[in-house]
Amino acid sequence: MTSILRNYWRLSRSLPFATPKCYAIASPSIVRCNTTTTSEKTDKTETRPTVRKPSHVDVDRLRNFGHYINNCLPKYIQQVQLTAGDELELLIAPDGIIPTFTFLKDHHNTQFVNLSDITALDVPSRQYRFELVYNLLSLRYNSRIRVKTYTDELMPVDSLYSVFQAADWYEREIWDMFGVFFSNHPDLRRILTDYGFEGHPLRKDFPLSGYVEVRYDDEHKRIVIEPLELAQEFRKFELAAPWEQFPNFRDTPAIAEPILNKEK
Repeated sequence: MTSILRNYWRLSRSLPFATPKCYAIASPSIVRCNTTTTSEKTDKTETRPTVRKPSHVDVDRLRNFGHYINNCLPKYIQQVQLTAGDELELLIAPDGIIPTFTFLKDHHNTQFVNLSDITALDVPSRQYRFELVYNLLSLRYNSRIRVKTYTDELMPVDSLYSVFQAADWYEREIWDMFGVFFSNHPDLRRILTDYGFEGHPLRKDFPLSGYVEVRYDDEHKRIVIEPLELAQEFRKFELAAPWEQFPNFRDTPAIAEPILNKEK
């Protein structure tokens, strides 16, 4: 046992001794520590800020891929465009949700088998105020694609559950927050708000104060939901959007580069 400890002690003396080295990143108040050997006598300081790495995507091949998908689905795709320089988007008709996503998932040259996210946005000034955004990932080709469609308060859209079962909770969230109805959904219920909640919170016309208030009732010894009563009347402010007050931001360049645009 003594010989084993003696050999271990000799081995530890022959190894280089490690000392911590600290250097600043981005801000003088933020310091990160690293471990290096005593052979390094000079400290390296990072002076370059963090910037977006150059894209490895071939934009020309991305355009050709967009044209290829449009030629395969000319009935449903209304526009193909590039956003942020290297992000491919497909704008489709609402009745083309199931055929388009079935093609993107099962076709050999696409294989977008992973549904990353579904979200929506509300623009009340449009004829179809709700815009649905689907983000897909192809693990086989290490690429992403974004698909957009549109609807309004009354027109339902097809549920994507039959193609991607991951769409279950995403569509329930959109139904809860925006009120977009998904037909053929197996269990379309509210998922974020409480039972009996009125309205859809992420609509632009939804009041910030809501319609009801929740409080604890000492008499009934439970939580009760009552119509909202404001102690002081809200003032109405008519302020323009902050980006409209600065003339430098009024004439901004287009964020999307149309590749192919067809008449609706």
